Amino acid sequence: MSTEIRVPQLPESIADATLVAWHKQPGEAIRRDENLADLETDKVVLEVPAPANGVVREIRVQSGTVVTSGQVLAIIEEGGAAAATSAAAASSPAAAPARPAPARPATDAAAKPALAARSAPQGAATDGAKEAGKLSPSVRRLVEENHLDPTSIPASGRAGRLTKSDVVDYLGRKAPTGDTAGAAEAPVVPAEPPAPATPVPAARAPAPRPLTPPGARAEQRVPMTRLRARIAQRLLEAQSTQALLTTFNEVDLTAVQQLRARYKERFEKEHGVKLGFMSFFVKASVEALRKFPVVNASVDGNDIVYHEYYDVGVAVSTDRGLVVPIVRDADIRSFAALETEVADYARRAREGSLALEELTGGTFTITNGGVFGSLMSTPIVNAPQSAILGMHKIQERPMVVGGEVAVRPMMYLAVTYDHRIIDGREAVQFLVAIKDALEDPSRMLLGI
Repeated sequence: MSTEIRVPQLPESIADATLVAWHKQPGEAIRRDENLADLETDKVVLEVPAPANGVVREIRVQSGTVVTSGQVLAIIEEGGAAAATSAAAASSPAAAPARPAPARPATDAAAKPALAARSAPQGAATDGAKEAGKLSPSVRRLVEENHLDPTSIPASGRAGRLTKSDVVDYLGRKAPTGDTAGAAEAPVVPAEPPAPATPVPAARAPAPRPLTPPGARAEQRVPMTRLRARIAQRLLEAQSTQALLTTFNEVDLTAVQQLRARYKERFEKEHGVKLGFMSFFVKASVEALRKFPVVNASVDGNDIVYHEYYDVGVAVSTDRGLVVPIVRDADIRSFAALETEVADYARRAREGSLALEELTGGTFTITNGGVFGSLMSTPIVNAPQSAILGMHKIQERPMVVGGEVAVRPMMYLAVTYDHRIIDGREAVQFLVAIKDALEDPSRMLLGI
């Protein structure tokens, strides 16, 4: 039976997508839930999984084509995998030495109970447990191929969601079972290598630059990815529609570094995540936003919208471009929760597995150019927000402290703000409030 593979329903905010890579070609076998193609939107990369086992019969859309919801991408012939295998076996020479058959992956019937156990809520299941049941096609494929129970694998994704990295790490650590000595030495590996997690399909990456003789003036033209084009559009819109101005200050991070050094081992042992700098900056930003709510506001026509919640975006650099996942309700998150969520966002951003809803919204943004060595910069506001905090490189410098010169770990801070609604006085005092909170972090714990 032939089945049409169509573009999945795109969110309302996305009109179309670009087909950037095919993972199968006509005549190749494909399994249910195996990724057939990648669709790139201006925010995320979407997978197109196969609905059933079969063989790819026809590809109707070439890579680089812009597609819309419901458009037919390919045709697969269901149940054709076995026939293709039999035909290949029949055509092989009779004198060829016999090879042991590879272990077959678990059948759908055998794998479904384990998947259902993770997907279905039991008793008074929490929303987080329900979220953990959502397995991506690539994760489901690894679980089925290796006969794994997804509920036994530690999940590091948001709200307990299982990621591809979790499964691969589990396979690397899992001790093989069996009674024979030979089985005890064989590592457990996927039946097939998992699909690469890089979010940049090979079809879209620029070709390696060929060697050119000295003095040659070669050029290479590469189209922007959709994400890069969207970033360019939003930056131009922000500069053309907002009155942007930047104010600077510097912060002494001695107290933060001492606090981290004192508790980092205990913190990591207790919470399973490292105590970094970002949680301190998120907490300090929230405290400052409470004092200056206009910095957390946005412009809508002739109105100022004051947001009475604190959804902080944390900019993450990836091979595809800059993305800004949102930490919701940052004001009620603990240091451990902030570090866990930011680390999870960073990893999944580079894997290309962030969900669209995790990239939308936000009332304030933090960007850290210091990880690349930037000493000072002027970040651009992530419209329709009205302000953004720029972190920079920590550098030891001589400072006058109590009338004496001392070497201190210093960082320049920058706040770019929309001068239409935020006055210079408020912007400067907002940045001073962040500085004060970071130089005496115990105040954030006491709420003073």
